[in-house]
Amino acid sequence: MRKLISDFFNDSSKIEVVGTARNGKDAIEKIKTLQPDVVTMDVEMPEMNGIEALKRIMEQSPVAVVMLSSVTQRGTESTLLAMEYGAVDFVAKPSGTISLDLHKIKEELVEKIESAANVSIAKLKKPTENRTIKQPIVPIEKKVVDTIIPRTNKVQNWNKATKKMVLIGTSTGGPRALQEVITKLPKDLKAPVLIVQHMPAGFTKSLADRLNQLSEIEVKEAENGDILRDGHAYIAPGGYHLRIAKVGSTYSIVLDNKEPPRAGHRPAVDVLFEDNSKYNDFDKIAVIMTGMGSDGAKGLKELKQHGNVVAIAESANTCIVYGMPKAAVETNLVDNVADVENIARTIIQYLS
Repeated sequence: MRKLISDFFNDSSKIEVVGTARNGKDAIEKIKTLQPDVVTMDVEMPEMNGIEALKRIMEQSPVAVVMLSSVTQRGTESTLLAMEYGAVDFVAKPSGTISLDLHKIKEELVEKIESAANVSIAKLKKPTENRTIKQPIVPIEKKVVDTIIPRTNKVQNWNKATKKMVLIGTSTGGPRALQEVITKLPKDLKAPVLIVQHMPAGFTKSLADRLNQLSEIEVKEAENGDILRDGHAYIAPGGYHLRIAKVGSTYSIVLDNKEPPRAGHRPAVDVLFEDNSKYNDFDKIAVIMTGMGSDGAKGLKELKQHGNVVAIAESANTCIVYGMPKAAVETNLVDNVADVENIARTIIQYLS
């Protein structure tokens, strides 16, 4: 496995392999001496597993780490834990613990490693557990968000009494960002929340279960036919675009695995936003958070052309990768830019 992965980088002009390690213990020592920019590490390793090794690495010699994980229940849960402890990203192994067909993920791994090399290490450190997250709601006029971008005419007509839907899109760094946002939403939230997180099948279920344990609102992996309810969040399953359909006076989830991936992503934020733009009997709060690429920017243009939409982008201060929010801001359609810890408050202000 180490030989296979090392060989992947022979063709890359940007990546040089400076060393390999037999296990987590070996890795900790070699990172201290070799001081690499990026480390790839398996979740499952002998002597010291990937989670334990990652914890020690982030304490002793913080570095950008990209995990490799198998799509078992234990593998997916461990991967989410790794994200929480400071791993930048992960790649799912195509066929279990010993995947001799790793060439299938070569391009993805190379891309993620090149991206990880540019990540600020300070943003990867695990946030302190004991910080208070309950903060008073401050009226929007007092500029609780970091930047207030001038409102569009449509947002000036924002009516808090009408039906609302919250749409969230994110990618690299998303699991931690979602934990920061979703866990601060109150259980009486006056809107359903639809979430697209770029992740392969299997991992989105573990993400939903984990967020559900930590949150006041109900969080689940979306299923075909789920009726959208206020105070509930629905995460698009890996491999499916997330759409909705009107059923009488309610809306339900439609999962789509027929439309091809957009820019390599299924689910894609653009599809979620574009699909929602077809319905005008509710207002939308669209949130774009940390992630590589520009998914969501095209869909945001569609959303803004139809009905009342407030757009919130995560600030460069807190993004692990300032790609998706940057592309959204560059459309000049974003109404609020906020650090991740202020996004939930900003959403709530528009709902209450």
